[in-house]
Amino acid sequence: MRIPALALLLLTTAALAQDEAPAAAAKPNAKDLQARPAEMARLASKNLLLGIAAAGDALVAVGDRGVILRSTDGAKWDQVASPVHATLTAVSFADAKAGWAVGHDATILHTADGGANWRLQNFTPAEAKPLLTVLALDAQRAIALGAYGLALATADGGATWAPLDSPVLVEEGRHLNALARLGNGDVFLAGETGLLAVSADGTEWKRVALPYEGSLFGALPRGERGAIVFGLRGNAYVSDDVRAGKWAKVDTQTVQSLFGGTVLADGDALLVGADGETLRVDAAGTAKRVSAQSHAGTLSGVLARGDGLVVIGEYGVGTLRP
Repeated sequence: MRIPALALLLLTTAALAQDEAPAAAAKPNAKDLQARPAEMARLASKNLLLGIAAAGDALVAVGDRGVILRSTDGAKWDQVASPVHATLTAVSFADAKAGWAVGHDATILHTADGGANWRLQNFTPAEAKPLLTVLALDAQRAIALGAYGLALATADGGATWAPLDSPVLVEEGRHLNALARLGNGDVFLAGETGLLAVSADGTEWKRVALPYEGSLFGALPRGERGAIVFGLRGNAYVSDDVRAGKWAKVDTQTVQSLFGGTVLADGDALLVGADGETLRVDAAGTAKRVSAQSHAGTLSGVLARGDGLVVIGEYGVGTLRP
């Protein structure tokens, strides 16, 4: 069976690894430690993409080899200059202008103009740990998390990034895969081996119990205090109050891994994953497959745009008709 390119990339970033320590690597030379810009490519919109976010009325997508794309209508996408060639895994905006993108080599990029221009704030390839998720809390504060408990935060717009001193996040060295802002403003984390945690402001974290020990790749808000989490082999769970620790398993009727999602205008969750799997989960926690799409391959992210949806993944940008 063909392994999707996205799954291969997740394996290389250790998103599917289970309680493994980083392998010893050869000492890099000085040239390897220097960031080099991404190449401008005519078919950049067909490149493997891993993260997508809205910046006001614009959309920004990031992916393999440092590619950054920007669109004002969800249909025409332009590549913008990126200061790194490292794979970018996630992007998040605090408002229409301020945002961050993260990726391999602990890369952190910042934009102050809605994704038109980007500046490098962190790049440490010697650490050999990728950042896998980022959440912009406001224009000054953001959290970036990744493999083996890598956890960084800024409170000054990214002028400085410091390790997050939280035992819940870092002590066991698990992979921290996804961040979400809940309806009540809480910050919520999903990660490896069923790891869930919640924080009022992103500093002090509390573990949340979940009756599942597999890898989780995504999380979305649900109501005021709840969430839906999803990941390996189609596993998904919903809760109306994450701090209460009560979760119900979603019957997804699939074993395809789920990598991304978005909350629709009516409150339903739209989840996407391996081999184009697309599910709509309603308020009752019932999943229904969505099949009318114009994008082949594994999907990593989705956002609503007008009457349709924009999806990203193995073959770049596509559209979805829910």
